[in-house]
This record gives sequence, structure tokens and C-alpha cells, in this order.
Amino acid sequence: MFDRLRSILSHATAEYADIRYEVKKDTRIVFHGRELFHIGSNATDGFVVRILKDGGLSSVAFTRAEDAVKAVSTVQENAALMASHAKKPVVFANTDAIKDTFLPDIEEDPRIIHIDEKLRLTEHYNSIPIRHEKIATTHIHYSEVIREKHFLSTEGSEIREDLITTYVGGMITSKDGTLTQNVRVSAGGSHGFALLRNQEEEFEKKTAIAIDLLSAQPVQGGTYNVVLNQDLAGVFTHEAFGHFSEADLIEDSPTMRERMQIGACLGSEVLSITDDPTVPRQLGFYCYDDEGVKARPVTLMKQGVLAGRLHSRRTAAAFGEALTGHCVAEDYRYAPLVRMGNIFIEPGMHSLEDLLSMLGDGLYILDHKGGQTSGENFTFGAQYGYIVKRGRIGSMIRDINISGNLYHTLKNISAVGNDLVLSNSGGCGKGQLNIRSCHGAPHTLVNTVIIGGI
Repeated sequence: MFDRLRSILSHATAEYADIRYEVKKDTRIVFHGRELFHIGSNATDGFVVRILKDGGLSSVAFTRAEDAVKAVSTVQENAALMASHAKKPVVFANTDAIKDTFLPDIEEDPRIIHIDEKLRLTEHYNSIPIRHEKIATTHIHYSEVIREKHFLSTEGSEIREDLITTYVGGMITSKDGTLTQNVRVSAGGSHGFALLRNQEEEFEKKTAIAIDLLSAQPVQGGTYNVVLNQDLAGVFTHEAFGHFSEADLIEDSPTMRERMQIGACLGSEVLSITDDPTVPRQLGFYCYDDEGVKARPVTLMKQGVLAGRLHSRRTAAAFGEALTGHCVAEDYRYAPLVRMGNIFIEPGMHSLEDLLSMLGDGLYILDHKGGQTSGENFTFGAQYGYIVKRGRIGSMIRDINISGNLYHTLKNISAVGNDLVLSNSGGCGKGQLNIRSCHGAPHTLVNTVIIGGI
């Protein structure tokens, strides 16, 4: 394959070109309630070429090898047009030329497991909630996405890497009269089919929560001190803080560049945040990004002080900062852009019991349920929670929304637990879909959080 890719790039006359060829295989099985709604597998492949010419950067995607010469000609013309209209020429930060093959260590390759077994497993998990009288319906699906990638550049890099992502989960909906509640359940990751087995306890647990929510009380709106569980604190880290650590999102905003200067004190001294795509067997794991840059861990915040940000080759040169290996594409249809890998709050020293004791009276809130950000402000839903009195967990609450300002909230984090958990499912939609976007945190104590309710 590398000989074919080298032949395609031989038609480029620009100072830099790269090409990525991928075979993408996906399998999906969907249950709506008791009904098997969908089952199917697809395999597609294609190329994406990027060319940097006279400071203009452009890309083109195509699927037929016989279109390669025309595609390279087109993208060179487009790069020249970009150069003639650009306010500032694009420059790439230097990187090493790498020749490597990296195939991840996985337990049970889903490519050799028959679709019948995948269907039986999904049906089995779907049967756990659906047999309960108060479960109105489910939306449970199996998903498997495999990217077999070849990357080659005119600088001499030749990299072969596979990304294998498996998932089973979805939504469980309970109903009592006119009241409906729903809870998400998920299992998945980047190291094979085996991690999807033996998940009955998780499906039983989430089914029980969905049923219990029918007798929970809506939360009373107000301002509370809260303990966020690992998933909710991780979503806050990804959505409210992490995207501002992606250099391409702030580069054209003088206000944000001023606010997000390295060395700025933005959080409390107990708060440190890292993005590390190299954590093995985690959802966001990879070895090389889609520019052929070796991934590395990046300390984004150290004891409340902004310490780093995530880069492509273009943004690293524009900011005058080091490469990080965080430029990732959804698949062969797209040029890459700056993305998080595994972003998480570094663990502290407190147990959950310590944090609840420190909380005293407040709320313990668990698991995200959608949300949005607008500039430095955020709103997230939570799937459920509990009232905490004198450090003890009490009655369940529902219909919880959390809102606030990023910078105020970073300052109001007063303690961090020692029980870091990283997510097993992703789905960041910045520009392209990133199903391997992984977030995590330990339990986290936050003061004066605005809670929307009745």
C-alpha cells in the first residue's frame, strides 16, 4: 500500500503533502424495545490528501484510486488559491519522520467474531431491562468501528495503525402513568470484544436506577455545594474546559487567547488536568495522530495554573508551542483537526466518604445527560442524584440541570477524590464525530453550583 501512496504523492509539486488511506469497517445492531430494528455491516475505503503550497493548506478526499491524479491536481490548485487569499501563511511545526507499524493489543478481535454472537450478546443485555414491568422501552445497540490506517508524507513518514472501537449500550426508559424517566447504560472501549462480556451487573444497576427515578422527587432549584461523580466531572472537564485547550478553537479570538495564556491562574490549587492519548486500553488511546505525529501526554492545568494546550502541526507553529499529537480525523472522508484524547482531572487524596463529609449538606449528582456550552458558560443535565445531609446520602432526586461559568467553577472546586474513572463511550461532535473522545475524573467537590429544578 505504501508504494501506491508514494506513487500518488509523486504527482504533488508542493513543498509538503501527505496522504492517508483507510479501510473503515462498521457493524451495528439495534433493538428498539423487544424489536430487532437494525442489523448490518459495512466496509468502505478511501483516501484523503493534504497539500501545503506557498503557505496555503488544502485537502481533498476521494474513494477511487483512478481519481488520484485529478485529486492531487485539484488540491494543489486549491492550496494555491488559499495561499493567495490567506492573511497569514500556514506553517507546519517540524516533526520527526517516522516509519512504524502499530497494531493495538486487544482481547478478542471483533473482526473474527460472527455476527450471530454479537446479536445474542446485544439481545441478552436488552432483555435485562425490558423484562421489568415499569420499563416502557429501550434503545440498546451494539456498535463496532474499525479503522485500518496507512499514513505517508513527503517528509518520509510511513505509519500503519489500527483503531478498534467496540460498544454496547443505549437508553433505558421507565414509565409510571404520565411520568417517564430515562437512564443511559454503556460498556465499550478500544481493546477488543472481550470488554463487552459480563456486563450484566451494569445493565441491572442502570435498570434499577431508571425504576427508582419514578419515585424520586424533582430537585429544588437553587445554589448548592455538590459532589460530582466521575462521569459528570469528566464531562465538565471535556466540554467546559477541554475545548478551550484545543488551540484551533481559540486562535482567532483575541479575548480567549488573552484569557487562556499559559501561566494564567484559572482554577483552584487542588485542580490539575491532563490529556493523555497514550494511556493503554482506554477509549481515547492511539499511538500516532492523523498527521503522523507521535502522541504524548499534555499537562493542561497544574494546581490551577494553565500549563499547556493541544495542537496540530499548524497551530503548534502559529502559537510557537511544542507538538502534542492531537490532530485527529473522523475517518478517510476528512482532514484532521485538533481533538482531545483521554482528558481527565488528576486524582487527589480523598475518598468519596471524605468528600461527602466535607460537603456536609448538599447534593451528590451522577452521570451526564446531554448539555451545551456557550462561550465560557455551560449547562449540563444529570441523570440522577441524591440529597446529602450531614455527610450522609439520602433520598434520590431527578430532573437535574447544572449551569455555571467555566472560570468561576474552576475556582470553586475545593477537593478532588482518589478514584479516577475514565469513560467507556464517547461522541464529541466538534466539526466531525469523534467516537473515541474519552473523559474522566475522580469524584469532585464543587462549591456554589447553580442547580436548575422546580
